[in-house]
Amino acid sequence: MTKMNNALLFSVFILLIHVSAQAQSEGLTSSPYSLYGLGAINQSSIGRTNGMGYTGIGLKTSNQINNLNPANFALIPKGSFFYDVGIKAEYNQYSNKADSETKTTFNFSNLAMAFRVAEGLGAGISLVPYSEMGYSLIGITSNIEGTEETFESNVNGIGGLSELKFNLGYSVMPNFRFGANASLLFGNIEESEAFVLNQSTFSSEETTNYSGIRFGLGMQFDVTDNFTIGSTVQFPTSLKGNIKRSITKSLDGTEITVEDGASDTFENFSMPLEVGLGISTNIFDSFTVSADYKKNYWDATGQTESLGSYADQDIYAIGLEYVKNPTSYKYADRIRYRTGFNYDNGYLAINGQKVDGYNLTAGIGIPIGQGQKSMMNLSYSYGSKGQIQNILIKENFHLLTLNFSLEDLWFQKRKIN
Repeated sequence: MTKMNNALLFSVFILLIHVSAQAQSEGLTSSPYSLYGLGAINQSSIGRTNGMGYTGIGLKTSNQINNLNPANFALIPKGSFFYDVGIKAEYNQYSNKADSETKTTFNFSNLAMAFRVAEGLGAGISLVPYSEMGYSLIGITSNIEGTEETFESNVNGIGGLSELKFNLGYSVMPNFRFGANASLLFGNIEESEAFVLNQSTFSSEETTNYSGIRFGLGMQFDVTDNFTIGSTVQFPTSLKGNIKRSITKSLDGTEITVEDGASDTFENFSMPLEVGLGISTNIFDSFTVSADYKKNYWDATGQTESLGSYADQDIYAIGLEYVKNPTSYKYADRIRYRTGFNYDNGYLAINGQKVDGYNLTAGIGIPIGQGQKSMMNLSYSYGSKGQIQNILIKENFHLLTLNFSLEDLWFQKRKIN
């Protein structure tokens, strides 16, 4: 039975890596802000934490996967194997001074598994979208250089990066845990532009493939049985970018290939130093409060965009979970209710104006079976980004995530009556 479970989960994991790569080519978002850099960076996580304002750096848990701090993997119980599969649906509304529109996207959100390696040592693997691109700009007006004439062009972008993360957590002491992770970032971004000028047409297609490895560390310390502090750091790195470009134009009905896609150029992308601090506390055995602060040092990367530049980013988050009695025989007493708030002051400054945003989250954890460790986690988030000012766009969105956070008992002899 154990060998069958191993083979099945490994097959599912490989399948979802393929699904994730395929989803990149179909677009994981429709946000106009995804046209910058690697696209819109994914903020959602796994299972429980999505309903708690995306907090979890200091969240101590031994019955579900906490992917926000590798140190927490040290708490995986003996004989337990956790896995988490998630999907998400997003409804977006965009507004500027002249118009508004709505779009809906539906996609895979994560796959994760975690298991105990030895006494006090736990490990985990997860696959999540790191960034998502899916913008379409129609009828952009530009001036012809040296004249007063204008032309309109259509610009589209699709794709994104996936993050395959390996986590290890070790209990140095009963109340102190240390963790490390290594992430493989990979994916591609496809961008195209087309316009007509007089009797001529012009079109370009550009595909950028990115890949790189990133390392991080984490720590959790239990000040008391009910109060935990945690910290994380993700070290800066550079993703290698390989560009293939194809350009064609048509003049008086004759098509001319300017570039055929065979030539490669390189455009590396710098990832910043990221540090995080978090705390969590349990109150009256029913309430869990979690709070995080993250600082991402984008300014030190020295990168710019055509319409702006990268700036240091601050993220503040708080979450609350309530369960009446997690060990009760009554099903209703074991249901978990969650809420949270997250504010992000943005990492892009466009015309000197940072693109900030916030999320209000709510969620429910519905037990599967009689135990405490298998859960169906349903989370909802309402958020807003940007503002109707200058060339900026106001984006409001509703995000629904569904995670099956499950436990299987492995490496244990089962009695057969």
